[in-house]
Amino acid sequence: MAQPTNRQELVDYCLRQLGAPVLEVNVAEEQIDDLVDDAIQYFQERHFDGVEKVYLKYQITQDDIDRGKARPPGAPDTAGSVGIASTSVTTSIVGTATTFTYYENSNYLQVPSDVIGVNKVFQFNSTAAGSGIFNVKYQYMLSGVNLWGGAGFDMLSYSMTMSYLETMNFLLNTHKQIRFNQRSDKMYLDVDWNNLNEGEFLIIECYRGLDGNDYSRLWNDSFLKPYLTSLIKRQWGMNLIKFQGVKLPGGIEFNGRQIYDDAEKELQTIRDRMTYNYELPPMDMIG
Repeated sequence: MAQPTNRQELVDYCLRQLGAPVLEVNVAEEQIDDLVDDAIQYFQERHFDGVEKVYLKYQITQDDIDRGKARPPGAPDTAGSVGIASTSVTTSIVGTATTFTYYENSNYLQVPSDVIGVNKVFQFNSTAAGSGIFNVKYQYMLSGVNLWGGAGFDMLSYSMTMSYLETMNFLLNTHKQIRFNQRSDKMYLDVDWNNLNEGEFLIIECYRGLDGNDYSRLWNDSFLKPYLTSLIKRQWGMNLIKFQGVKLPGGIEFNGRQIYDDAEKELQTIRDRMTYNYELPPMDMIG
Protein backbone atom coordinates (compact mmCIF):
# COMPACT_ATOMS: atom_id res chain seq x y z
CA MET A 1 0.00 0.00 0.00
CA ALA A 2 1.08 3.61 -0.59
CA GLN A 3 1.04 4.40 3.13
CA PRO A 4 2.85 1.62 5.03
CA THR A 5 1.68 0.93 8.56
CA ASN A 6 4.10 -1.84 9.54
CA ARG A 7 7.56 -3.19 8.79
CA GLN A 8 6.56 -5.58 5.98
CA GLU A 9 4.41 -3.01 4.20
CA LEU A 10 7.37 -0.61 4.19
CA VAL A 11 9.61 -3.29 2.67
CA ASP A 12 6.99 -4.07 -0.01
CA TYR A 13 6.68 -0.34 -0.78
CA CYS A 14 10.44 0.03 -1.25
CA LEU A 15 10.65 -3.03 -3.49
CA ARG A 16 7.86 -1.65 -5.68
CA GLN A 17 9.80 1.59 -6.00
CA LEU A 18 12.72 -0.45 -7.33
CA GLY A 19 10.60 -2.23 -9.97
CA ALA A 20 9.13 -5.27 -8.23
CA PRO A 21 7.23 -7.35 -9.21
CA VAL A 22 8.05 -6.43 -12.82
CA LEU A 23 11.74 -6.80 -12.03
CA GLU A 24 13.32 -9.25 -9.65
CA VAL A 25 15.20 -7.34 -6.98
CA ASN A 26 18.13 -9.61 -6.15
CA VAL A 27 18.33 -8.90 -2.43
CA ALA A 28 17.82 -11.61 0.20
CA GLU A 29 15.23 -11.22 2.93
CA GLU A 30 17.96 -11.39 5.56
CA GLN A 31 19.77 -8.48 3.89
CA ILE A 32 16.56 -6.45 3.76
CA ASP A 33 15.94 -7.08 7.47
CA ASP A 34 19.42 -5.76 8.27
CA LEU A 35 18.84 -2.69 6.11
CA VAL A 36 15.51 -1.93 7.81
CA ASP A 37 17.25 -2.07 11.20
CA ASP A 38 20.02 0.24 9.91
CA ALA A 39 17.47 2.71 8.53
CA ILE A 40 15.49 2.77 11.78
CA GLN A 41 18.66 3.30 13.82
CA TYR A 42 19.77 6.21 11.60
CA PHE A 43 16.27 7.68 11.73
CA GLN A 44 16.09 7.51 15.53
CA GLU A 45 19.58 8.91 16.12
CA ARG A 46 19.44 11.79 13.64
CA HIS A 47 15.84 12.76 12.80
CA PHE A 48 13.93 15.01 15.23
CA ASP A 49 10.77 12.98 14.53
CA GLY A 50 12.56 9.74 15.36
CA VAL A 51 12.55 10.42 19.11
CA GLU A 52 10.19 11.75 21.74
CA LYS A 53 10.99 13.65 24.91
CA VAL A 54 9.91 11.67 27.95
CA TYR A 55 10.22 12.00 31.72
CA LEU A 56 11.09 8.72 33.37
CA LYS A 57 10.50 8.27 37.08
CA TYR A 58 12.81 5.96 38.99
CA GLN A 59 12.52 5.00 42.65
CA ILE A 60 15.83 4.67 44.47
CA THR A 61 16.49 1.41 46.26
CA GLN A 62 18.93 0.62 49.03
CA ASP A 63 20.93 -1.51 46.58
CA ASP A 64 21.40 1.57 44.39
CA ILE A 65 22.68 3.59 47.34
CA ASP A 66 25.05 0.83 48.47
CA ARG A 67 26.38 0.41 44.94
CA GLY A 68 26.86 4.15 44.50
CA LYS A 69 28.86 4.38 47.73
CA ALA A 70 30.82 1.18 47.08
CA ARG A 71 34.57 1.13 47.75
CA PRO A 72 36.72 -0.84 45.27
CA PRO A 73 39.08 -3.48 46.69
CA GLY A 74 42.25 -1.92 47.98
CA ALA A 75 40.94 1.64 47.74
CA PRO A 76 41.50 3.89 50.75
CA ASP A 77 38.52 4.05 53.10
CA THR A 78 36.83 7.45 52.91
CA ALA A 79 33.91 8.98 54.73
CA GLY A 80 30.64 7.62 53.50
CA SER A 81 32.02 4.50 51.82
CA VAL A 82 30.53 1.17 52.76
CA GLY A 83 33.23 -1.06 51.35
CA ILE A 84 31.21 -3.21 48.97
CA ALA A 85 34.06 -4.37 46.78
CA SER A 86 32.19 -6.70 44.44
CA THR A 87 30.36 -3.92 42.57
CA SER A 88 33.32 -1.67 41.74
CA VAL A 89 36.09 -1.67 39.17
CA THR A 90 39.83 -1.63 39.78
CA THR A 91 42.37 -1.15 36.98
CA SER A 92 46.11 -1.56 37.47
CA ILE A 93 48.75 -0.42 34.99
CA VAL A 94 52.34 -1.61 35.40
CA GLY A 95 54.75 1.22 34.72
CA THR A 96 58.51 1.27 34.44
CA ALA A 97 59.09 1.98 38.12
CA THR A 98 55.79 1.37 39.85
CA THR A 99 52.23 0.15 39.40
CA PHE A 100 49.45 2.68 38.97
CA THR A 101 46.06 1.70 40.34
CA TYR A 102 42.81 3.41 39.37
CA TYR A 103 39.46 2.95 41.10
CA GLU A 104 36.00 3.46 39.68
CA ASN A 105 32.80 3.21 41.69
CA SER A 106 29.62 1.75 40.25
CA ASN A 107 27.62 4.94 40.79
CA TYR A 108 25.30 4.47 37.84
CA LEU A 109 21.72 3.54 37.05
CA GLN A 110 20.85 1.24 34.17
CA VAL A 111 18.47 3.00 31.76
CA PRO A 112 16.20 1.41 29.11
CA SER A 113 17.98 0.52 25.88
CA ASP A 114 15.61 2.67 23.77
CA VAL A 115 16.82 5.87 25.48
CA ILE A 116 18.86 7.87 22.96
CA GLY A 117 20.06 10.70 25.20
CA VAL A 118 19.66 12.08 28.71
CA ASN A 119 19.28 15.82 29.26
CA LYS A 120 19.19 16.14 33.01
CA VAL A 121 17.97 14.80 36.32
CA PHE A 122 15.61 17.15 38.08
CA GLN A 123 16.44 18.41 41.54
CA PHE A 124 15.21 15.96 44.13
CA ASN A 125 15.50 18.43 47.01
CA SER A 126 15.16 22.18 47.34
CA THR A 127 16.24 23.57 50.68
CA ALA A 128 15.69 27.15 49.55
CA ALA A 129 11.97 26.72 48.91
CA GLY A 130 11.22 24.34 51.78
CA SER A 131 8.45 21.78 51.90
CA GLY A 132 5.08 21.25 53.59
CA ILE A 133 3.98 24.15 55.81
CA PHE A 134 7.51 25.56 55.52
CA ASN A 135 7.10 26.02 51.79
CA VAL A 136 7.69 29.64 50.82
CA LYS A 137 4.60 29.82 48.62
CA TYR A 138 2.42 28.56 51.48
CA GLN A 139 3.87 31.06 53.94
CA TYR A 140 3.54 33.88 51.43
CA MET A 141 -0.16 33.20 50.99
CA LEU A 142 -0.63 32.69 54.73
CA SER A 143 0.80 36.06 55.68
CA GLY A 144 -2.42 38.00 55.22
CA VAL A 145 -2.47 38.07 51.43
CA ASN A 146 -6.03 38.01 50.10
CA LEU A 147 -5.49 36.00 46.91
CA TRP A 148 -9.10 35.57 45.86
CA GLY A 149 -10.31 39.06 46.70
CA GLY A 150 -7.27 40.65 45.16
CA ALA A 151 -6.83 43.22 47.93
CA GLY A 152 -3.16 43.73 48.69
CA PHE A 153 -2.00 41.00 46.32
CA ASP A 154 1.05 42.28 44.49
CA MET A 155 1.93 40.09 41.51
CA LEU A 156 5.20 41.97 40.89
CA SER A 157 6.37 41.40 44.45
CA TYR A 158 5.41 37.73 44.29
CA SER A 159 7.21 37.24 40.96
CA MET A 160 10.39 38.94 42.22
CA THR A 161 10.34 36.86 45.41
CA MET A 162 10.03 33.61 43.46
CA SER A 163 12.83 34.65 41.08
CA TYR A 164 15.08 35.46 44.03
CA LEU A 165 14.36 32.07 45.63
CA GLU A 166 15.06 30.27 42.35
CA THR A 167 18.40 32.05 42.08
CA MET A 168 19.25 31.15 45.66
CA ASN A 169 18.24 27.55 45.06
CA PHE A 170 20.44 27.44 41.96
CA LEU A 171 23.45 28.68 43.97
CA LEU A 172 22.93 26.48 47.02
CA ASN A 173 21.68 23.33 45.28
CA THR A 174 23.72 22.78 42.15
CA HIS A 175 22.27 20.63 39.43
CA LYS A 176 23.15 16.98 39.68
CA GLN A 177 26.06 16.09 37.43
CA ILE A 178 25.37 13.15 35.14
CA ARG A 179 27.26 11.21 32.49
CA PHE A 180 25.52 9.08 29.89
CA ASN A 181 26.62 7.00 26.92
CA GLN A 182 23.97 5.50 24.68
CA ARG A 183 25.99 2.36 23.93
CA SER A 184 26.49 1.43 27.57
CA ASP A 185 22.92 2.19 28.75
CA LYS A 186 24.42 3.58 31.96
CA MET A 187 23.66 6.96 33.51
CA TYR A 188 26.29 7.89 36.08
CA LEU A 189 25.20 10.13 38.97
CA ASP A 190 28.16 12.12 40.29
CA VAL A 191 26.50 13.08 43.55
CA ASP A 192 26.95 12.48 47.24
CA TRP A 193 25.07 9.22 47.62
CA ASN A 194 24.74 9.85 51.35
CA ASN A 195 22.13 12.48 50.45
CA LEU A 196 19.93 9.92 48.70
CA ASN A 197 17.29 8.02 50.61
CA GLU A 198 15.59 4.75 49.83
CA GLY A 199 12.17 5.31 48.31
CA GLU A 200 12.93 8.74 46.82
CA PHE A 201 12.18 9.30 43.16
CA LEU A 202 14.42 10.63 40.40
CA ILE A 203 12.81 12.38 37.42
CA ILE A 204 14.96 11.92 34.32
CA GLU A 205 14.44 14.09 31.24
CA CYS A 206 15.52 12.08 28.22
CA TYR A 207 14.85 11.28 24.57
CA ARG A 208 13.51 7.86 23.62
CA GLY A 209 13.51 6.35 20.15
CA LEU A 210 10.07 5.77 18.63
CA ASP A 211 8.99 2.15 18.39
CA GLY A 212 7.20 1.23 15.18
CA ASN A 213 5.12 -1.33 17.07
CA ASP A 214 3.59 1.48 19.11
CA TYR A 215 3.55 4.23 16.47
CA SER A 216 2.53 2.85 13.08
CA ARG A 217 2.95 6.22 11.35
CA LEU A 218 6.71 5.83 11.73
CA TRP A 219 6.72 3.41 8.77
CA ASN A 220 5.15 6.06 6.54
CA ASP A 221 7.70 8.78 7.26
CA SER A 222 8.65 10.83 4.20
CA PHE A 223 12.35 10.51 5.02
CA LEU A 224 12.43 6.84 5.99
CA LYS A 225 10.76 5.53 2.82
CA PRO A 226 13.23 6.94 0.25
CA TYR A 227 16.16 6.28 2.56
CA LEU A 228 15.37 2.58 2.92
CA THR A 229 14.64 2.35 -0.82
CA SER A 230 18.12 3.66 -1.62
CA LEU A 231 19.72 1.32 0.93
CA ILE A 232 18.06 -1.69 -0.72
CA LYS A 233 19.05 -0.36 -4.15
CA ARG A 234 22.68 -0.07 -3.07
CA GLN A 235 22.61 -3.63 -1.72
CA TRP A 236 21.06 -4.78 -4.99
CA GLY A 237 23.87 -3.18 -6.97
CA MET A 238 26.46 -4.60 -4.57
CA ASN A 239 25.09 -8.10 -5.15
CA LEU A 240 25.07 -7.71 -8.92
CA ILE A 241 28.61 -6.32 -9.12
CA LYS A 242 29.88 -9.84 -8.47
CA PHE A 243 28.21 -10.98 -11.71
CA GLN A 244 29.41 -8.13 -13.92
CA GLY A 245 29.42 -9.14 -17.58
CA VAL A 246 27.23 -12.23 -17.13
CA LYS A 247 24.52 -12.42 -19.81
CA LEU A 248 20.95 -13.16 -18.74
CA PRO A 249 18.40 -14.97 -20.94
CA GLY A 250 17.49 -12.81 -23.92
CA GLY A 251 20.89 -11.09 -23.94
CA ILE A 252 20.01 -8.79 -21.01
CA GLU A 253 22.85 -7.72 -18.76
CA PHE A 254 22.41 -5.96 -15.42
CA ASN A 255 24.82 -3.14 -14.75
CA GLY A 256 25.42 -3.68 -11.04
CA ARG A 257 28.07 -0.97 -10.85
CA GLN A 258 25.67 1.65 -12.25
CA ILE A 259 22.91 0.64 -9.82
CA TYR A 260 25.36 0.85 -6.92
CA ASP A 261 26.73 4.27 -7.95
CA ASP A 262 23.24 5.70 -8.46
CA ALA A 263 22.20 4.50 -5.01
CA GLU A 264 25.28 6.05 -3.42
CA LYS A 265 24.44 9.43 -4.96
CA GLU A 266 20.84 9.15 -3.76
CA LEU A 267 21.95 8.27 -0.23
CA GLN A 268 24.31 11.24 -0.13
CA THR A 269 21.51 13.58 -1.20
CA ILE A 270 19.14 12.12 1.40
CA ARG A 271 21.74 12.43 4.18
CA ASP A 272 22.32 16.05 3.19
CA ARG A 273 18.58 16.62 3.56
CA MET A 274 18.80 15.10 7.01
CA THR A 275 21.55 17.52 8.03
CA TYR A 276 19.87 20.62 6.63
CA ASN A 277 16.17 19.92 7.26
CA TYR A 278 15.57 17.25 9.89
CA GLU A 279 18.52 17.15 12.27
CA LEU A 280 18.47 19.29 15.39
CA PRO A 281 21.29 21.88 15.30
CA PRO A 282 24.07 21.62 17.89
CA MET A 283 23.80 23.81 20.96
CA ASP A 284 26.53 26.45 20.72
CA MET A 285 27.82 28.06 23.90
CA ILE A 286 28.83 31.70 23.49
CA GLY A 287 30.81 33.66 26.01
